[in-house]
Amino acid sequence: MVTKTTRGIKISVVTAFQNEYSDPINTEFVFAYKINIVNHTDHTIKLIKRKWFIFDAQGIQREVEGDGVVGEQPVIPPSDHYEYVSGCHLSTEIGKMRGYYIMEDIHSGQKFKVAIPQFILTADLKLN
Repeated sequence: MVTKTTRGIKISVVTAFQNEYSDPINTEFVFAYKINIVNHTDHTIKLIKRKWFIFDAQGIQREVEGDGVVGEQPVIPPSDHYEYVSGCHLSTEIGKMRGYYIMEDIHSGQKFKVAIPQFILTADLKLN
């Protein structure tokens, strides 16, 4: 697990290789990642947008951005958390991701950036 806290918002990431959905012969590797967002501030926040930077082992970079996460724009009260699972396809057995969320302080309307820590994606077959 990797963790990073920005402005009182703690982001933790756990990854898992999805062997049953991957096809190594055709260089298709599928990974799942679970993200836990904890609001350690005194204000309710809303996750407005996300931006991902995805890298494979060949140095190819993709960027993915959009509103919310997994079709939602969750509202997270103080001392509460939100957790979701999503996935990523790579053409190599190893890669990495990092990014950020745009959050909004519901009370003030102020928007701010929260870093998503960089995490490694590794196919189980590379661990042996």
